[in-house]
Amino acid sequence: MKWLIITGDDLGMSPGINLGIVEAHHCGILTSASLLVNRPASEEAAALLRECPVLSLGLHLELATDDPELVHVQIEWQVARFLELVGALPTHLDSHHNVHHDPQVLPQVLAWARRSQVPVRGYSEICHVSKFYGQWGGDTHLEQIGVEGLLRLLDEEVRDGVTELACHPGYVEPGFPSSYAAERELELRTLCNERVRQAILQRGIELIGFRDLPEPAKAGLRHLEDRAPLWREVLGR
Repeated sequence: MKWLIITGDDLGMSPGINLGIVEAHHCGILTSASLLVNRPASEEAAALLRECPVLSLGLHLELATDDPELVHVQIEWQVARFLELVGALPTHLDSHHNVHHDPQVLPQVLAWARRSQVPVRGYSEICHVSKFYGQWGGDTHLEQIGVEGLLRLLDEEVRDGVTELACHPGYVEPGFPSSYAAERELELRTLCNERVRQAILQRGIELIGFRDLPEPAKAGLRHLEDRAPLWREVLGR
């Protein structure tokens, strides 16, 4: 069986991103989102998501890797802020610019995830696909995030088990604080394209959120603690 989670990152970055993610959920194939908790639009995002009760909502960590002593404090504060905004713990963890892959950061992220039994992007039974992205090597590649590009990813990357495809849909206002701007609106149109939804059905792929993980993936989370020594070995710890 093939299960697919579609996660919209950067929720809370701006009002336009918030609206785009909600639209991609209501009108498209988005099943999950990751919330930035310390941005001006974070509270608005949490309020909007109360109208999306089936959307899985995770924490998009922002961590300063230049001071590893503060990483634990940053994680605990952001989890507490998430709980304050959402009223529940995150269904999953990932990070802005993938900083959780940093060897000085990862052990503490995994430690929190083990205690709470939530998946961390790239470190669970869930296969993470990052190729639905419209910039590579500093250049824009819109073909990667159009309908044909997404259909190609479905064929090449989605295998038996659970796959998470990360995306960045949204609307972009003047002064938007990111070079990844116009690409977000194309991502949104692609995620809401009816051809994509039909292609997912035709390929026998079931769209789910992190709340709906099948039992094998849940069992993998319960055994994260057993794999802790392996993570430390990989990281040279």
